[in-house]
Amino acid sequence: MTTLTYSVPGISCGHCKSAIEGEVIQLDSVESVTVDVDAKTVVVIGNATEAEVRAAVDEAGYEVASVS
Repeated sequence: MTTLTYSVPGISCGHCKSAIEGEVIQLDSVESVTVDVDAKTVVVIGNATEAEVRAAVDEAGYEVASVS
């Protein structure tokens, strides 16, 4: 199990948070996802690949800038 933090500069409100969390949590290999609106980050715990999470964030209408 890994924990990765994705920087998503387009996050600005509760709708952004809900949209991203809703898409990412649908991935079978994700245990939890937390969006921090103020920090503009998405923290994902699980075994999802970076590509899978990026695709889910993209599906929600946002773009990942970096991963740490």
